[in-house]
Amino acid sequence: MGVLRDIRVADFSRVLAGPYATMTLADFGADVIKVEPPGGDDTRAWRPPVDASGEATYFGSVNRNKRSVVLDLTTEAGRAEAVRLASSADVVVENFRPGVMQRFGLGYEQLRARNPRLVYCSITGFGAGAGATLAGYDLLVQAVGGLMSITGEPDGEPAKVGVALVDVLTGQNAVAGILLALRERDRSGEGQLVEVNLLQGLLAGLTNQAGSTLATGHPPRRLGNQHPSIAPYAVFRAADRDLVIAVGNDRQFRALAGVLGRPGLAGDARYATNEARVGHRDALRDELVAALANGRAADWVERLTQAGVPAGLVNDVAEAIAFAEGLGIEPVVDLDGRRSIADPIGLSRAPAAYRTPPPALDEHAGADWSTESRREDPR
Repeated sequence: MGVLRDIRVADFSRVLAGPYATMTLADFGADVIKVEPPGGDDTRAWRPPVDASGEATYFGSVNRNKRSVVLDLTTEAGRAEAVRLASSADVVVENFRPGVMQRFGLGYEQLRARNPRLVYCSITGFGAGAGATLAGYDLLVQAVGGLMSITGEPDGEPAKVGVALVDVLTGQNAVAGILLALRERDRSGEGQLVEVNLLQGLLAGLTNQAGSTLATGHPPRRLGNQHPSIAPYAVFRAADRDLVIAVGNDRQFRALAGVLGRPGLAGDARYATNEARVGHRDALRDELVAALANGRAADWVERLTQAGVPAGLVNDVAEAIAFAEGLGIEPVVDLDGRRSIADPIGLSRAPAAYRTPPPALDEHAGADWSTESRREDPR
């Protein structure tokens, strides 16, 4: 049934950050009703690729375990039905631009008057102030939020991360905020407004890079796949393919030098300590590249791992899934032939459950949104 089995979520969000958050809640038992406009969530049309059912894989990746209902919020009937649904919910999640839900009669204060216990999560791109009119696209936030300035090769153009990472971070922040608000409601009996935005989520996610900027006044520069404070910590080319070596301390570096047949590197004053290695990273890289070219990447990874040096192949996504399966992590779930990545949160007593595949558009039209129906298991 799930730890959140008594929680109903009215999900007015679309695309990625909001749906990612509500799928996480659904995986742990929440009854999530996905409210879609006529035509459905935009990602239903983001194809190819498609899954075994013909549904866009983008939509399918963040919408399992939910119910779908189409409501046209531009009509009086659609708005009235949405208000009924939201009034029966424990949680509302929305990611419209600030002011839109209020115009529909679905803003936090409007719904709180009907349901004081409501936890209302608003996800925006740039907050509800001066940034309210800005479009919250992940690529845009990666650019203006500083991530692209530290991603890419030093002599190349700024680069985005290969997935909408800011949306995912923001979805995780939304889950945390919702759960915190529900916990506080257990004590006070009152709901509250939870606000997360993509820009703040990214700035918080910059962690050490933001901390360095604040402490020194100097923003970091692009280093490709190298680390600003650790060396060697980068991608290297072996005879056949790329691998990563992530040395975190001097002991690991000594072991690396031994495996590569270059024990003298550990005694070289330029490389004896991490700080020295960072200062001489280019010369050290030349040494390592020359040594690694003499063997296959998989062989190096095996030998380095046995010596206690963190190393791994640069896998593609299919290889990464197979790697996780080989470790016994069980990263994939199958719902009626539609495969998706399992929830990453493990609970020993109330684990995630995978009940239903992503819903067809308006599959659950005509459901009862009354407050009383919350007490029943809708599935």
